[in-house]
Amino acid sequence: MKRLVDKVAIVTGASSGIGYVTAKLFAAEGAKVVVGARREAELDKLVEEIKAAGGEAVALSGDVREEAYAKALVAKAVETWGRLDIAFNNAGTLGENGPSTEVSAEGFADALAINLTGAFLGAKHQIAEMLKHGGGSVIFTSTFVGYTFAFPQVASYAASKAGLIGLTQALASEFGPQNIRVNSVLPGAVDTDMYRDKNASEEAQVYMAGLHALKRVAKPEEIARAVLWLASDEASFVTGTASLVDGGVSINGA
Repeated sequence: MKRLVDKVAIVTGASSGIGYVTAKLFAAEGAKVVVGARREAELDKLVEEIKAAGGEAVALSGDVREEAYAKALVAKAVETWGRLDIAFNNAGTLGENGPSTEVSAEGFADALAINLTGAFLGAKHQIAEMLKHGGGSVIFTSTFVGYTFAFPQVASYAASKAGLIGLTQALASEFGPQNIRVNSVLPGAVDTDMYRDKNASEEAQVYMAGLHALKRVAKPEEIARAVLWLASDEASFVTGTASLVDGGVSINGA
């Protein structure tokens, strides 16, 4: 049986990687999906693929740093399907990294704006709509970095993603009485375009795979399945969690 029948979902960062695959999985499981990202052409392609497979989706491009875009995504869900049940706030960036004594204030602030503030703005308006319909599920993409351990020279990324875990717990506590569940998924390394850009050499990819207990990096589909579970009623008693889906990098890594 499909797990998200009659549910309406928003997925940000949907133009590639985890977001792209999760949006397709949500639709395959019966959800009606609003997909968001900055790259309009990639979103249009995603919507075409979802519809070709028999699903329902609409796209709205924009920048998660802008509160007006967070509001517009929710409005798109409501005007198209009348409600909102699930939000996967997945948009993110590696940010400006390198020696922390050399990272610019602007670069650090931009990582926070996309990874943390953008997620907060999304949740702010998503939860307000979910409260009108008796509950919902909000999910953030954090990471093991800054939670179980962090690599050197990734202060912007680690700080912004660690902040999502505090945000998860605060929102889960605040809105639990209204049946709003809030969780974070914490992937290890995932074979996405962003990962390959950062780890272009074969040596780097071997090193990254070796950090994980499973001795490989994840496929985006493996993270998407964890997000699906958190979004579904199968996780009806799960809230406030930082859910490691990291291939054992936390127990076997640095």
